[in-house]
Amino acid sequence: MEKKRVLFVCIHNSARSQMAEELLRKMAGDRFEVESAGLEPGQLNPIVVRALKEEGIDISAKQTKAVFDLYKQGKQYSYVIAVCDGASAERCPIFPGLTQRIHWSFTDPSQFEGTDEEKLIKVCWVKEEIRKRLEEWITTVK
Repeated sequence: MEKKRVLFVCIHNSARSQMAEELLRKMAGDRFEVESAGLEPGQLNPIVVRALKEEGIDISAKQTKAVFDLYKQGKQYSYVIAVCDGASAERCPIFPGLTQRIHWSFTDPSQFEGTDEEKLIKVCWVKEEIRKRLEEWITTVK
């Protein structure tokens, strides 16, 4: 069976899209080839790196990617899933081929305030929301 290609997109590719990419890879990497990218790539959120490390996933050496670079490379995806707010999701390019565009809005961890521990608790909450959405979605993909 050929793997479905999935691209997760958020604004900076620093948190939500990284978590979605890594969680889907962990949950169903045998069924999906997964990438993530940002509209305006930034730096990895260190709290997200910690939250994923708790999952046994180490992204500390990863670099963020620009969605438009992937578009220019002619990459094709079965699904492009925006995990940012609606206005930002509208800025995603239309990839060639039969691509299904999906939008799931999750809170932006870069907006969290408080101590690192307080931010970690909030990031883990977002991570669990992403996991729940992925679990539901995986069951619908044939």
